[in-house]
Amino acid sequence: QVQLVESGGGLVQPGGSLRLSCAASGSIFSINTWNWYRQVPGKERELVARIFSGGRTHYADSVRGRFTISRDNAKNTVFLQMNTLKPEDTAVYYCNGRRLTSQSAYMDYWGKGTLVTVSS
Repeated sequence: QVQLVESGGGLVQPGGSLRLSCAASGSIFSINTWNWYRQVPGKERELVARIFSGGRTHYADSVRGRFTISRDNAKNTVFLQMNTLKPEDTAVYYCNGRRLTSQSAYMDYWGKGTLVTVSS
């Protein structure tokens, strides 16, 4: 099992910055990719950023160049640095750890989410 706890959300003005943290515990050695998703009411949860075990990263087009995903293996923590925030970034942000169980199957672990509100 893997337990994930997000922190760092809050209210920020447009153009501002926030850094989200995801503290991981449990069998984290089994995780293949670490991800940040976000969701607004009435919409599907969407992938924001991903970091692979080798360090390669992937971003949604809407955040590329503004958001940065990183991890601190010594502290078992994954971060999402969010700069130049826009009102459309307002959402609940979820930390996710994905473990591949076979070539085509995986197990997802989720945190409870942290709310980010971008408004003046």
